[in-house]
Amino acid sequence: MSDVVQVVTDIVQPILDGHKFQLVDIEYVKEGHSWYLRVYIDKPGGIDIEECAMVSEQLSEQLDQLDPDPIPQAYFLEVSSPGAERPLKTETDIQNAIGEYVHISLYQQVHNAKIFEGTLVSVDQNQLTLELKDKTRKIQRTFQRDNIAKIRLAIEF
Repeated sequence: MSDVVQVVTDIVQPILDGHKFQLVDIEYVKEGHSWYLRVYIDKPGGIDIEECAMVSEQLSEQLDQLDPDPIPQAYFLEVSSPGAERPLKTETDIQNAIGEYVHISLYQQVHNAKIFEGTLVSVDQNQLTLELKDKTRKIQRTFQRDNIAKIRLAIEF
């Protein structure tokens, strides 16, 4: 499966670069009896459905021309926005999220909790700092990066 992701990455990246879009993630998964190739793209200000359709058409054309076919089974191609609460998968994603409201899940509890939401204040190689709301005041908490299971953008309520 990782071979498929790499082949698709190599094909889609120049398409995205030409339009100044960002590749967020690629998934190649089996759900039920069907295979899905999902390509998540974004740009500052968000991506719209017409832009997703354009990338889908260009990617589909290029995938159809490959011989031998790197994806031998039938699959559904989906090109979409990662959504408002998208995961932050790369170092660039995390750096670009400084100042944004994020959700983190931890492997091990810190301050009796494994889930935190707050504004990402700073990031370095070993840790990241969030500004959290604690009743009526704001506090900063620092988390070790090797204890972070997942990090994603979040919507603040």
